[in-house]
Amino acid sequence: MPFYQRRGQIPRKRHTQFKKQDGSLYAEEVMGTKGFSGMQSILYHVYPPTQIKPAVYLGDWYPECEETGVNQHRHFLTFTQEIKGDPISGRFHQLINDDVAIATVRPSEEMDYFFRNSDGDEIWFVHSGEGILETIFGDIPYQAGHYLVIPVGTTYKIKMTSESSRFLIIESAGEVSIPKRYRNEHGQFMEHSPFCERDIHPPQQLKPQTQKGEYKLRVKARNQLHEYRYVHHPFDVVGWDGFLFPWAFHIDDFEPITGSIHQPPPVHQTFSAPGFVVCSFVPRMYDYHPEAIPAPYFHSNVNSDEVLYYVKGNFMSRKGIQEGSITLHPSGIPHGPHPGKIEASIGKTRTEELAVMVDTFKPLRVTKQALQMEAEGYMKSWLPPEEEE
Repeated sequence: MPFYQRRGQIPRKRHTQFKKQDGSLYAEEVMGTKGFSGMQSILYHVYPPTQIKPAVYLGDWYPECEETGVNQHRHFLTFTQEIKGDPISGRFHQLINDDVAIATVRPSEEMDYFFRNSDGDEIWFVHSGEGILETIFGDIPYQAGHYLVIPVGTTYKIKMTSESSRFLIIESAGEVSIPKRYRNEHGQFMEHSPFCERDIHPPQQLKPQTQKGEYKLRVKARNQLHEYRYVHHPFDVVGWDGFLFPWAFHIDDFEPITGSIHQPPPVHQTFSAPGFVVCSFVPRMYDYHPEAIPAPYFHSNVNSDEVLYYVKGNFMSRKGIQEGSITLHPSGIPHGPHPGKIEASIGKTRTEELAVMVDTFKPLRVTKQALQMEAEGYMKSWLPPEEEE
């Protein structure tokens, strides 16, 4: 995020002596992106962050994808997903390309290790449940509706405090940022932005852990999973400052942009990243032109694949959609409202739909494990009933 934050104890000048009470030095770590020219923060550790035991290779990160077949619209029912694993090991990847991977998880157990994605940023959308995103930068409480944006290289653990939880996870190969059109040349949100700095929630509590022992850290690197053993607690940071940190944003704080006629999807954009964008469809007033058609027009995404994750509400342009559905509308073929949805939308004044959309600029591949939750016949759902057979 493009604004400065500071937590805990730090020295007056960077790269200078910062001593503990016993006279020994804290270990300074510069954590940055794009070499030394991107976002960065400086962290001060009780112990050197290099004190780990040799790594163990645990396996490839992504499952196999299906063989390339016909280009068609797809529908996946994620609520049929098995409850298993923790928030990391229980990830169920559905769609993948070189820029982004989309997964859902319905954990059955807590994490007994720490995790770090060293390949790119992550966006977690909390569909249901409450808890705390514990990170090396401090804690961030979350609840249903929160986006959790976790920068590359951040060591973290998800602590669930509710009986059940469900997450959508968007794994980026690059930096997740706020769309440039929402920010001025200094990085500050502009007045036309649908949210602003007040809606961004960085870590608030920094609680240094100084105990020694053996702590497991799993790291995703080069699309593989590795395990290391720290000889001290990895959250031993006594202070940090900078521009790189995890943060939360609640989807209810996204202020929808409306108009007299139907507005295109870019007005719903929330995040941008290399190769894809993320949009939030939230409850809003419909178009107010006297002859407006609130339902979207048919359109062809000739340069992108469109993925919609349906959170709750009645999505006015679709039939047969359930809570937790994921639809894939790939490039090359048009899509739009189901039969009767255009006519039914006329005269409606408001929608209560809630959904997260991911538009990619490279084709997505479907994983083999996603096939077990695919709804059959989605491609035919635009046909008149008498022609669906």
